[in-house]
Amino acid sequence: MEIEKALLDKVNVWLTPAFDSETQAAIKQLMETSPKELEDAFYRNLEFGTGGMRGVMGAGTNRINKYTLGKATQGLSDYLKTSFPGQELKVAIAYDCRNNSDTLAKVVADVFSANGIKVYLFSELRPTPELSFAVRHLGCQAGIVLTASHNPPEYNGYKVYWADGGQLVPPQDKELIQVIEALEYSAINFDAKPELIEYIGEEIDKEFIKMSLVNATFSTSAEARKNLKIVYTPLHGTSVKLIPDLLENAGYSNVTIVAEQAVPNGNFPTVKSPNPEEPEALKMAVELADQLNADVVIGTDPDADRLGVAVRNGNGIMTLLNGNQTMVLMTEFLLSEWKKKGKLDGKQFIASTIVSTPMMHELASAYDLECKVGLTGFKWIAKMIVDFPEQEFIGGGEESFGYMVGDSVRDKDAVTSTLLLCEIAAQAKANASSLFQELLKLYVKYGFYKEYLISLTKKGRDGAAEIKQMMLDMRENPRKEINGQRVLMVEDYQSSVAKNLLSGEEEQINLPKSDVLIYYLEDGTKICARPSGTEPKIKFYFSVNDTLDDVKNFKRVEEALDQKIKNIVEELDLK
Repeated sequence: MEIEKALLDKVNVWLTPAFDSETQAAIKQLMETSPKELEDAFYRNLEFGTGGMRGVMGAGTNRINKYTLGKATQGLSDYLKTSFPGQELKVAIAYDCRNNSDTLAKVVADVFSANGIKVYLFSELRPTPELSFAVRHLGCQAGIVLTASHNPPEYNGYKVYWADGGQLVPPQDKELIQVIEALEYSAINFDAKPELIEYIGEEIDKEFIKMSLVNATFSTSAEARKNLKIVYTPLHGTSVKLIPDLLENAGYSNVTIVAEQAVPNGNFPTVKSPNPEEPEALKMAVELADQLNADVVIGTDPDADRLGVAVRNGNGIMTLLNGNQTMVLMTEFLLSEWKKKGKLDGKQFIASTIVSTPMMHELASAYDLECKVGLTGFKWIAKMIVDFPEQEFIGGGEESFGYMVGDSVRDKDAVTSTLLLCEIAAQAKANASSLFQELLKLYVKYGFYKEYLISLTKKGRDGAAEIKQMMLDMRENPRKEINGQRVLMVEDYQSSVAKNLLSGEEEQINLPKSDVLIYYLEDGTKICARPSGTEPKIKFYFSVNDTLDDVKNFKRVEEALDQKIKNIVEELDLK
């Protein structure tokens, strides 16, 4: 395979003295033995997506390594100096269990310190939400966490947080990218100033736990907490640093940790994927729960911002809840508790995203407050808190198993959410109910909303081109009918236009541009197509709904909704 000149020019830059001998040797090896892999390593620069910069570790511009992270950090250092002139600059840095996360975090700390910036570096791995908390707690202008969330073991990533504790949003994100892209690799300053690097740890843990207890404990009795049987797994990740202590402090003493998954390990040896969205990831925890007759299973992803939950259904069988279901359970509970305390006056809001369940709007309407909806990613929910200081944020989430309780953490937070779910489960059990029964009650009250996700992986340059073409086809040739139902509206977030296909009328979408398409059908069905911002995937989100007049009819209505989703998927021929 002949290497294109433009690609070869990029490769040759990495064979100059600005790069160490180990990196140069790795590139030469790819040139000799793996030209296809070489192309994938250099055909583009890693980009900031919905969750920061994420990719496979290795040498190259499209890889996570000391140089791509060093360049990003040098650019961020320069950008901080222009954004906060005359201020003492401080950043916090955390990292997860992934291979090389600790060494890459030290590289990032060195570059910041070399640029005269004070660094608070966690001495050991810590959950991502703790980093978000630490940024504001320590008065930093920015924060970094080294993580690839639930991606496979070969991945790592770099997430940037701003002074408000939320991830970067416009205009800062685009401005920063311009600064980074204008830099040459030779401009990276790796000459660390150790006196500017301060290691942190347990003192921040204690403050985080104190915050979680305030935000996520309610009027649950000590006996109810003691009686709840919990099986918990960190899936080899970081939540083990906080969740056991947090639950113990809250009075949950009946907690069993999956021993085989309790030790942090970037190879994730007991699971195919450390993603709590995948049923297989919680298999060991569910089996242990059955042995112990536990009430609830909770598993968190490696950086502890997402959580998966399994509960016993009406037949006593452990059933996995999806992210939309846990979101509405937690939101309804928070709203009811706030109402009991007389804290709702219409100046509060809850939040979600455009690809998540429409059921959140039903909850907001019932409590006479607003549900704000943003693009995919918790950075948009964090931005709402900044943009609407006159309103109080109660809680919010998205379909991808993330939730945020209050505004102390400005990103999805599986640690505090775990405690909140335990509170709901403990109260339900004390009242001869369960999390599953509480969910069914919500379906009767607000309507039965059923969601489904299809995620298609398309790797490399060819995969990226295929995803682009799929989105183009859906834009240029929108379907007029799906599953016998007319398409009423198509929202195109790239063009910021919502078009009524029946009348031809168009409206502007007042959200930032994003590569997302949403179809609305006349029976209330919602279908969304969206390329992932952090993985080589295109995702299709389906939401269907019906009324549920009695919990006894749950199975029959669910089967009908499942069949509707199956018919739609078959018609769209997604593969």
